[in-house]
Amino acid sequence: MIPPVFILVRPQMGENIGAAARAMLNFGQERMRIVAPRDGWPNPKANAMASGAGRVLDGAGLFDDLPAAIGDCDFVFATTARGRELTKPVMTPERAMDYARALASEGKRVGILFGPERAGLENDDVALANAIITVPVNPDFPSLNLGQCVLLTAYEWRRQTEDIAPEVMAMGRTEFATQIEVQKLGDHYEERLEEAGFFFPPAKADGMRLALRNMWSRLHLTRAEVQTFHGMLRQILRKRG
Repeated sequence: MIPPVFILVRPQMGENIGAAARAMLNFGQERMRIVAPRDGWPNPKANAMASGAGRVLDGAGLFDDLPAAIGDCDFVFATTARGRELTKPVMTPERAMDYARALASEGKRVGILFGPERAGLENDDVALANAIITVPVNPDFPSLNLGQCVLLTAYEWRRQTEDIAPEVMAMGRTEFATQIEVQKLGDHYEERLEEAGFFFPPAKADGMRLALRNMWSRLHLTRAEVQTFHGMLRQILRKRG
C-alpha cells in the first residue's frame, strides 16, 4: 500500500515546514513535497524545527508549481476550512483517510494539499483537487496552522491503517492477581472483621460478606495491590496490639 504524499503549497516559514515534517514522522509518514516555498529551499529553520525528523525534509521533493507536484497522483485532497464556490465532496479527515486507504489498497497514488499559512489554498489550487478535507473545528475560530493540519491528517491515516488497540493496561512491572490470591485476601479481611464484630446484626452478615467478595473481584487487583492490602491490615492490627 502506497502511503499518501503530503504536499505543502507555497509554505511561508521554514519553521512550519519543519513542524509539518515532525508531525508526519510522528505517524510514520515520510513522503513530502514542497511547492514554491517563499523563503527558498533548503531552509535551516525547517531542519531546526523538525527536531529529529530531518530525513523527511532530506527526502522532500521540490516543485515550482502545483500541477507538477501532483502530476503522478491519481486522487488529490485539498485541506481547507473556508467555504468554496466549487462542487466537490467535502470530507472529515476520518472519512478522507478511509477513502485514501481504499484507493491506496488498489495501487492508486494519493496526494494531500496543504496551503500557505497566511490564507490557505487558493481557489485555483482547490480546483485541481478531487475532494476537500475540512476539520470540524470551532466555527468561530476555524484557523489551524500548517503543522496542526498535517498532524490531524497523518494521525487519521495511521489510525486506520495500523492495528492499534483502543485501550491497553499498563501493568507497571506487576501482573494481575490470580483468583486464589484475591480469595485469600478476602478471607484475611473477613477473619479480622469477624473478630472486630463488623458483621452485625447477624441477619445481615451474609449479605455484607457477599458485598465484600464482590468488591474484591470487581477491583481487578494486581499482585502488588493484594500484598499492599494484606500489609495495611497487618499493620493496623499490629498497632492495636
